[in-house]
This record gives sequence, C-alpha cells and structure tokens, in this order.
Amino acid sequence: MTYVISDQCTGVKDASCVSVCPVDCIQPVPGSPDFGTAEQLYINPSECIDCTSCAFVCPVDACYPEDELPAQWASAAARNAEYFR
Repeated sequence: MTYVISDQCTGVKDASCVSVCPVDCIQPVPGSPDFGTAEQLYINPSECIDCTSCAFVCPVDACYPEDELPAQWASAAARNAEYFR
C-alpha cells in the first residue's frame, strides 16, 4: 500500500516529509524548479515503500495510506499518481 499526500498540504508544503523519506519518493523537493509552482507535495505511488515516516512528521496530517484516505480527499490518490506521469 502506498501513502498519499492529501489536500491539507495545499499551500503549506512544509517538506518535513521530504527529508525523512528513505526512498526519495516525495516531490517536488525544496530548491527544485517545480517547488515554487506546485500547489502541494506528492508521493510517487510506484516508489513508496509504506514506511509511514511521512505521516509521523507531517505537521498538517496530510499523509494517509491510500486505503485510509478520508472521502473528502479521495481524489488525492489520482493527483499524486498523475504528478509522476
């Protein structure tokens, strides 16, 4: 199961999750050209190893296992995957 970053990250982009991700599957990273223009951060579903590190450090509780996404943020899974296509 992959983790998903939901709408709570929009406009926040704290990036605490980026530094703790052991497989670097969260993008865009601070300092990259896309960081300033992206609305939120995204988790690559094909690279996520379900380690839960992102969920523990996220200050706005935006990281969820895909199968536990609250209904109001269900579209976040598709947006995370789309970012990496």
